[in-house]
Amino acid sequence: MPDKDQSTTMDRILQEITTVSRRIEGMDASITSLTLETKSMRSDIAGFQSRVTGLEQRMGSLETQINTSQVREQDFIYLRSKLTDMEDRSRRDNIRILGIPENEEGSDMQTFLTSTLPKMISLDFDPPLEFQRAHRIGPKRSDNSSRPRPIIACLLRHNQTRQILQVARNHGPFRIDQHEIRITADYSKETNERRKAFLALRPRLRKLEMKYGLFDPARMWVTKNGVSKEFYNPDELRLFLDSFQSQPMDSYNTDSEHDIVGGSDRAETPHSGIEKVKTALHDTGASHRGRDMERLTSSSNPHPIIGKRQIPLPFKAYNWVFLRR
Repeated sequence: MPDKDQSTTMDRILQEITTVSRRIEGMDASITSLTLETKSMRSDIAGFQSRVTGLEQRMGSLETQINTSQVREQDFIYLRSKLTDMEDRSRRDNIRILGIPENEEGSDMQTFLTSTLPKMISLDFDPPLEFQRAHRIGPKRSDNSSRPRPIIACLLRHNQTRQILQVARNHGPFRIDQHEIRITADYSKETNERRKAFLALRPRLRKLEMKYGLFDPARMWVTKNGVSKEFYNPDELRLFLDSFQSQPMDSYNTDSEHDIVGGSDRAETPHSGIEKVKTALHDTGASHRGRDMERLTSSSNPHPIIGKRQIPLPFKAYNWVFLRR
């Protein structure tokens, strides 16, 4: 009996040993599989690390390019403002004449303007009016019934240019044989766009009962309750008006009787009103969250600033213009 029990016990032990051996073999296979997977994961991680390193290098390169682009953008803005300023300066002696019928000038535009312009604007010139160049601009019209091409004329003397423009502002438009004739200054495309954008804000300025002045070549001077502020950028003026319209209208005085667009002997010049402007910039916040185009005009700091560069204001010609409502 004991021999039989011992034999049975040994058989069980052998079976358990066999089972354990099989389990160990299975674990060995699993460990081998895990080892292979670990090696594969290490390889993948190494690949990811390489890609991350490459991405970091590319990001560094892109950041450098972005910084370079930002510097170039500032340079571009500065150079573009310089170019616009130079173009406006080169046009200071020019006038644009609108409305003269085609072929009215005959074969000699300068002779026609020399004889016709003084009579049309009722102004005598001493010395006589002289032109460096004068011609129409744009392609020739095939249909005489269409709007005539503008005439651009460059005068020899700058003071005569200013006289003509002043008379045109105060007494224009004029007439020749029932044709309405207008005379305007000649500006660059960028300056014309800024002037149009400023003028488009006149209804809002009137609604807020503000006095406003449009200066050559494109600066808007706004006055409210004796406090003045100057804008070089129409977007800044638009934001400024938005801030005013968010307040109740009864908080403003209504002592304004007319709108000033520019100035003459009846209006303060920018330099005579410099203290009011300083007060305005202090009261309304000189740091009016905008680009640095908004700037106080003074003899010590006449230019707006973008970045670290001073952008020259277009030529200092404080020609005040009065526009009727």
